Amino acid sequence: MDDRIRAHAETLVDWSARVGPGDDVVVRVAEGAHDLAVAVAAALGDRGANLLATYGSDEVSRAYLRAHDGDFAPADAERALYESADVVLSLGGGRNTAATADVPGGTRGAYDRARSDAREARMATDWVSTVHPTRSLAQAADMSYEAYRDFVYDAVLRDWEALAAEMARLKDVLDAGSEVRLVAEGTDLSLDIGGRTAVNSAASVEYDSHNLPSGEVFTAPAGVEGEIEFDVPITVRGRRLRDARLVFEDGTVVDYAAAEGEAALGELLDTDEGARRAGELGVGMNRGITRPTDTVLFDEKMAGTVHLALGRAYDACLPDGAAGNDSAIHVDLISRMDDGSRLVVDGETIQRDGLFRWEEGFEGA
Repeated sequence: MDDRIRAHAETLVDWSARVGPGDDVVVRVAEGAHDLAVAVAAALGDRGANLLATYGSDEVSRAYLRAHDGDFAPADAERALYESADVVLSLGGGRNTAATADVPGGTRGAYDRARSDAREARMATDWVSTVHPTRSLAQAADMSYEAYRDFVYDAVLRDWEALAAEMARLKDVLDAGSEVRLVAEGTDLSLDIGGRTAVNSAASVEYDSHNLPSGEVFTAPAGVEGEIEFDVPITVRGRRLRDARLVFEDGTVVDYAAAEGEAALGELLDTDEGARRAGELGVGMNRGITRPTDTVLFDEKMAGTVHLALGRAYDACLPDGAAGNDSAIHVDLISRMDDGSRLVVDGETIQRDGLFRWEEGFEGA
């Protein structure tokens, strides 16, 4: 086994999930993540945790969803499983990134809505999602398998404490701010962040962070006005979405378009009422992620990008007792902040042309 797989597993168990003796841990294993699952199981056993592994497959999901009549019962058994768990680790990495492309959008939306209680139960645990490098993901990234493995481990095996210290600078700015404005070609978007708390997403539950790799600072906007274009292609529910554009009025998407996948975008927006509102604004800061790969877990953390998530807001960003945007979906759309772009907080330019004001090469306000 590649030593980096063991290092990935140990980072996941120790830094990210902070697993301790006696913890009940559910490990959700995708069909291509077997080697990582073996390493994670060894790490959990070494630390005296209790392991229950489950199997996940996009091809299995496709078969089930296409055969079903679409009248889904609540996922009570899955909810009960997560309610009894301390930690849930999701190990992604399938054989076909487009396996569910021919599942009808209405069926998928109904399924997601039926599983909302199970999803909430999982998110009440110390959950962490990660990805094992597979050939299908390398192909989606237009990379050789060997190059893709190097890319993944460069993103995952970082000095997370050092990155957390840098990202804290942006968190402090956002926590003190009232309005963020994003300006770039095709984008002029204002977001109300007053009273919200930004998350320093340093790949650990100790930071309210649940992805490995991570490397972003995110918050939950209370309102959004304007328009934004997303120039980083992504695959959503097995379908390609490219050059999407959203127009917001009074916090709600009132118009949309895409060069590719416009129908899929429309289906997402029609999932429920909350799907037309933004649940997250995130700013990518992981400079180990140097290019898009068509895997959102990596792409949304890429330095020099921002992302806006349609749907559910995370409670960690909200004032105590406040209810954020609720939806059965949370789908991140990504835009580069390169030449000609500005990220402005309360009238002060914090980032220009992809560089923050504390980075070398930043040019004035």
